[in-house]
Amino acid sequence: MPGRADGIEARTRGVGGGVMLLGVQRLAAAPVHLDHIFEEPDVRPLHPSSCTCREHPLPAPMRVRDARDAYLAENGFTTGSYDAPTTAGSLFGLRFSVPNPPAHRRAIRLHDLHHVATGFGTDHAGEAELSAWQARRGLLSAGAYVTAIVLTNVAMGAVVAPRRTWAVLRAPSTGPSLFSVEVDYDALLERTVGELRALLDVPTDGLATHRRELHPHAPRSA
Repeated sequence: MPGRADGIEARTRGVGGGVMLLGVQRLAAAPVHLDHIFEEPDVRPLHPSSCTCREHPLPAPMRVRDARDAYLAENGFTTGSYDAPTTAGSLFGLRFSVPNPPAHRRAIRLHDLHHVATGFGTDHAGEAELSAWQARRGLLSAGAYVTAIVLTNVAMGAVVAPRRTWAVLRAPSTGPSLFSVEVDYDALLERTVGELRALLDVPTDGLATHRRELHPHAPRSA
């Protein structure tokens, strides 16, 4: 969702995610792999409940703050970009900066927690899945700027990962997103990932069915 660049996200970190000016996808665009269209679902191995590898969503017992920080670290993001005047991103490898107005600053923070809760990655396919999930949960409280970024990412998903994007769009979705929930952000960070998922009506083990892939500018060690 909000400002960075994968598909569509923007953020000032040395970051990237899609074209998202919002953080909605940190504008660090991932290369387009059309094989997403034909790929078979991942069959991921079972891991210990404390495991934080990218083969599956972050563990439910983990504190939200720690999970968010782990997510930021593996992507090369920092909390400093949350309040920066602009956010840096890229689209198909081309870097650029976009404004980071108040609505987008709020969205980036919440967008990151949506990644933690769902387990979706920050490559184009993952950002498309997350944007589809956010769209299904409602964008009335997100603002026009953030909404435009989310919907653009969904449209991109129809091209780079149609099956995965469509699967999220048509899945039953009765819970809220953090865009529409009034919560104390700092207090939420002290809760567990499992409690965050319960708040959003997300399964205990998250929603992602594929390995958590990263945007192209993420640290190579991630």
